[in-house]
Amino acid sequence: MTTTTSADRHRWAVLLLVVVALVSGCTPTSSRAGHHRRSPSSHHAGHQATHHPGRDTSPAVVVPTDAAQARAELDRLVVRPRPRGTEGYVRDAFGSDWVDTDHDGCNQRDDVLLRDAVPGTTRVQQQGACDHDVLAGTWHDPYTGRTLHFTDLKDLHQAEAIQIDHVVPLAEAWVSGARSWSRDRREAFANDLHELLAVDGPTNMSKGDGDPAAWRPRKGYQCAYARRWIAIKTRYALAVDPPEKSALDQMLGYCH
Repeated sequence: MTTTTSADRHRWAVLLLVVVALVSGCTPTSSRAGHHRRSPSSHHAGHQATHHPGRDTSPAVVVPTDAAQARAELDRLVVRPRPRGTEGYVRDAFGSDWVDTDHDGCNQRDDVLLRDAVPGTTRVQQQGACDHDVLAGTWHDPYTGRTLHFTDLKDLHQAEAIQIDHVVPLAEAWVSGARSWSRDRREAFANDLHELLAVDGPTNMSKGDGDPAAWRPRKGYQCAYARRWIAIKTRYALAVDPPEKSALDQMLGYCH
């Protein structure tokens, strides 16, 4: 009579698990949460995007549907004088550029470019874990109203001509309350898809760190811009200063 030892039983159990895994078609998967940056080249051919980026898991930013609701939210924000300058602010305080916070394999720049493009116009490629590295497409710039068309976003000149804007600039968020946040919260803010827009590059550069008292988009977009600004500051409990609040109230006057 053969005696079955505990080691034998363990080996049989392992063998059984392997057989079950093979039958069910299960294979190990690697985590993509740490995929922040990708190599500048890819060996995969470009293709048309047929889907949208992964689900956004950042904090909910609910944009008011009308001017009355936006004004009510604006009135609930803390109002305090704006500090002089942006003492203590450095970009690195908000973490690395374009972190893959929604863990879809692509950084936030590619997510925003795909989301904001005119549907059906983008050409993308697989690059590393990202299945929508955006190569080309057409965008309607909300700030100027111009249509932007690019054929090769690997070309530096074209890439600089379309930029991802932080609606509430990071330096503005810093002086409005973000200086007291943890680094993780600041990084989440900087990569929140609700806070990001694909816009005309030179226009984004002219905006800089300006709040609505210092910089405004075209008149036809000021209502939407003010509502989005207020929604972001509401969600993150950021303060407004008196000139900023007055400018936002004026911009809400263009809502229909």
